[in-house]
Amino acid sequence: MDGATVLVAALGVLVGLVVVAALVGRWRRSDSASRKRRGDGPPGDPRRIGVGDIVEIGDESYPVRGSIRLVEGEWRWAEHLFDDPGGRRRLSVAEDPEFELVLWHPEPGVVGTPGAPVVEFAGRRYSWHESGQARYTATGATGLAPNGTMRYHDYRAPGGARLTFEAYGEAGWTAAWGERLDLADVAVHPQRRAG
Repeated sequence: MDGATVLVAALGVLVGLVVVAALVGRWRRSDSASRKRRGDGPPGDPRRIGVGDIVEIGDESYPVRGSIRLVEGEWRWAEHLFDDPGGRRRLSVAEDPEFELVLWHPEPGVVGTPGAPVVEFAGRRYSWHESGQARYTATGATGLAPNGTMRYHDYRAPGGARLTFEAYGEAGWTAAWGERLDLADVAVHPQRRAG
């Protein structure tokens, strides 16, 4: 093979690579624009979880059966209820003042009074962190009215463990303990939504 043939072959490969790169870039921009039109945001973003999505935490996959969006003043957060045969776990996603993911596990055996300065549970001492009342909007299978109010008392223990008492509407208090998750611990698989 002479030098001219090698040069032509090399130029052909280079042109082919440029064409492929342009097509891949066009496909990515088109896919991103399509997601924005659907309102889904980036795939896998916990801030965009909706009913029917699949959330992976560790080795477990959870279909989202319902979502509760809460507002208290300027603070907004969401609670996503999982279709979980082992219990009624849920994932809270908050962004203010900092992004935070907490996996909550229901705990009917908690003994304590919501609002007490300290609550003992499972060998840990939880100190009061905050209390309040928020308005909520519920979608999917939550067992709640479509909208209403929720009261809460949140506690924290050394090492970041969480404990919460919540009451929706006129219902009594329920308790749950929580573990904070890193963003890398959670994978979200959005499902196509109508509309």
